[in-house]
Amino acid sequence: MKKIIVVIVIAALAGGGWYAFKNKKANGKPKYIAAQAELKDLSEVVDTTGVIAPENRVEIQPSASGRIEEILADEGETVQAGEVLALMSSSDRVAILDAARASGDDQYKQWKETYKPIKVISPISGTLILKNVVEGQTVGASTVLFAMSDRLIILASLDESDIGRVKVGQRATIVLDAYPDRKVHGTVFKILDEGTTKNNVVTYTVKIRPDRVPPFFRSQMTANLKIKISERRDILLVPGMAVTTNAQGETAVITELKDGQPVYAKVVTGQNEGDQVEILSGLEPGDKLMYLEKAYTAQVDSAGKNPLMPTRPAVNRRQQRAMGGH
Repeated sequence: MKKIIVVIVIAALAGGGWYAFKNKKANGKPKYIAAQAELKDLSEVVDTTGVIAPENRVEIQPSASGRIEEILADEGETVQAGEVLALMSSSDRVAILDAARASGDDQYKQWKETYKPIKVISPISGTLILKNVVEGQTVGASTVLFAMSDRLIILASLDESDIGRVKVGQRATIVLDAYPDRKVHGTVFKILDEGTTKNNVVTYTVKIRPDRVPPFFRSQMTANLKIKISERRDILLVPGMAVTTNAQGETAVITELKDGQPVYAKVVTGQNEGDQVEILSGLEPGDKLMYLEKAYTAQVDSAGKNPLMPTRPAVNRRQQRAMGGH
C-alpha cells in the first residue's frame, strides 16, 4: 500500500518561523524551549512511483519488403505529419538497381531516376523516439522502422486503497530518479477503469500530463510522484512536544513561567501532523508557548492511542472554511 504523507507549506505570517532558546540550567531548574503558534497551509498527498511513456506511441512499418536507401530523421528529433523519414527501395527496385549498377554508372543513374524509391512518411506530428534500422538494411513488411510519440506523459501505479482519493484534475509533482533536483508539475487527466493484480495487490494506472515536457524527459525513465489530494489553509500548529496536560488532566500548553511555575492554557487539538499538532481553540497565531527540553512522552489510552493527538477529527466549520468548503 502506498504511503500517505503530509507536505507542510509555510504560509506568509509576519514574524513567523519557529524559534527556540534554552534557559541555562541553574540550581537544578528545568530547561524550557520557547516556540509559538503558527499558521500554515497543509497539503495531503499520495506518494507513489511511475514511468515516463508516450501518450500515443505509433510504430512505423514499410508498405513492402525492400532495402533502406537513406534515413532522413534521427532519434529525438521533432517531426511533422507527412514528413519523409526515410527512402527505401522495393524488392523489385533493389533487383533492377543492382543489375543496372553492374552495367555501368550511366545505366544505374537512368534506372535510379526512372524507378523512384518508396517514401516512409511520418503519420503524426511528434518526437521520433526509436530508429530501428540503418541504411542498406533489408527489411520485411513487418519490420518496425521507427516509433513516434506525440507527447510524453507519466503512468503512475496506485493500489486500490489509494485510488479512491485520486481524482482527475488533481495536481502532481514529478521528480525523476535521473534528475532528482529538477521538479516538474503536472495534472491527473485519466484514471484507467481496469486494474491489474500482482502478488494479491490490485493496482490501477493513473495518467499524468506534465505542464510542459522538459528536454531531459526520456521514455521509460522512473519518476517519483506526489499527487495532491487535499489542501487546507491557515491551520494553527504548535510543536507536538508542547502539548501536555494541566493539573486537572485537561489538554493544555505552557504559555509562561510565573514565579518559576508553568502557567497552562487549555487547548483543543485537531490532527496530528507529524511532529506538529493542530490547535482548534485556545491559542491565536503568534501566541508564545514553551515546553520542557526533555522529550515529551505521549500519553496513550488502553487502545494504545494518544488522546491528545487525534489523527482524524471531525471537520468543524472553521476547518471547512480553511479547506475551501470541501
